[in-house]
Amino acid sequence: MSAVVKKFKHLYEKLQPNTGTLLPAWRQVYGETRTVSFGDMLTAYGQDPSCKAFVDFLADQAVGAGFYTTVNEQYGKADQTKQIVDDFNEAVNLDELLQIAAREIVASGNSFWLKTEPENLQNLKILPLTGFDNPTAIKRNQYGTVTGYNYIYGEVKTAFTPEKIVHFRWNPTNFSAYGTGVLQVLLSELCFNGETRLSFLEMKARIEKIMPEIFEKYAGPDELWIFAGASDEKLAEYQKLIKTKPKAGARFVYNKPEADIKTVSVDPRARYEPYIDHVLNQVYLGGQTPLPKLFTTPGFTEASARAALDIAERKVMALQRFVKRTCEREIFSPIIQQAGLDPKKANCRLNWGTEKPEVKLEDLIRLAEMSSNQENPIVRPEEVRKNLVKAGFELWERNQ
Repeated sequence: MSAVVKKFKHLYEKLQPNTGTLLPAWRQVYGETRTVSFGDMLTAYGQDPSCKAFVDFLADQAVGAGFYTTVNEQYGKADQTKQIVDDFNEAVNLDELLQIAAREIVASGNSFWLKTEPENLQNLKILPLTGFDNPTAIKRNQYGTVTGYNYIYGEVKTAFTPEKIVHFRWNPTNFSAYGTGVLQVLLSELCFNGETRLSFLEMKARIEKIMPEIFEKYAGPDELWIFAGASDEKLAEYQKLIKTKPKAGARFVYNKPEADIKTVSVDPRARYEPYIDHVLNQVYLGGQTPLPKLFTTPGFTEASARAALDIAERKVMALQRFVKRTCEREIFSPIIQQAGLDPKKANCRLNWGTEKPEVKLEDLIRLAEMSSNQENPIVRPEEVRKNLVKAGFELWERNQ
C-alpha cells in the first residue's frame, strides 16, 4: 500500500462517524488483501514436494474414500428425496468436485464454486482461486455480510451475487473474508519489532538451492598439478588432457618448482545439521501431517507412527465436518427445496466412506438367539457383549 493510499485511508477513517461497526470502513473501500496470494500457494503446491505431500495426504484422508447420502426414513418422500439428490450428485460429478476442492481448501483455506442458476440449481463449477486474488474480490458490508464477488481471471472480469457462489471458507481468523490453509503460514514472513524473518518455505528453498552448489564445489578438492621443467607448449598439452578427464573439482597445471599443492575442503567444524533440522521441523509442523516424518526419519517406531496418525486424524475429521456441513447447507437443501420438498423434514446428510447396511441391536440379539444351540455359532457371546458395550450398555464381569 503506497504512502498516498495510507494517508487517504487515515483521513477516511477520521471522517467516518463512530457507528460501532464490525468491519473497518477502509476495508469496505479498498477491499481485503492477504499476505500470501492464491498464486503463491498454488506454486508451492505444484513445485515443492513436501507441500504437495501435505495437501494430498490431508485431502485424500478427508474425501478420498468417497461419500454417500442418507435421508430421514420417517419422511414420507424419503425415497424420492434421496433419488433427486443422488441424481444431481452424479450429474455434476460431485465426487470429483470434492476431490479438487479438498486440495484447494487444505492448501489455501478457500474454494469457490459457481452455481449456474441458483434459483434452479442444475450445475456446479469450481472457479480458479487466482480469480479471487484481487483486493476487491469479496465485498462485504459493515457487519461482515458478503454483498458480492468480483472475479478477475485473465481478460475475464465479472461480478457475482452472493447467491451464485458457494464459498468454502475454512478456518477464518480475525474476522477475515478468507479462510486459512496449511501453506499460508509456510509462505508468510514474520514481522516483529521492525525485524522481518523469511518464510520457512523460502528458508527451505534457499537451503535446497545451495546444496547442489556445495556438492559440486566440494565433491572433489581443487588440485594443483606440478610438471617441473616442462615447456609452456608441453604444459598446455598436459592441461588440455587433464581437463578432459571426468572428475569433479578444478585442476591447474604449473611448471615452476616453487609451486605448492593446495586443496579446498569443507571445514569439519562447521555443523549445520541442527539448523537444517530446525527449519525442516518447522515446515513439517506447518504442514500439519506426519507423512514426511514417517518416510524420512530413521527409527520411527510403529507406536510413534500410530500416535502421529491419530493426531492427524483429528485434523481430517474437522475438515470432513466442514465440507459435509457446507455441502448439506449450500447444495442439498436448495436441490430438495426447488423440487417442492421439505429440506428440514428430509434431513439429507452427506456421509464419508462406502455405504454400509445399518445394523440394529435387535438384529444382533436375534442372531445370538439363532446361534445359541449351534455348534459353530454365527455370533459368539463375547461378541454380543462387546457390541452392547459399544452401544452404551454398562456390563460387568461375573466376579465383579
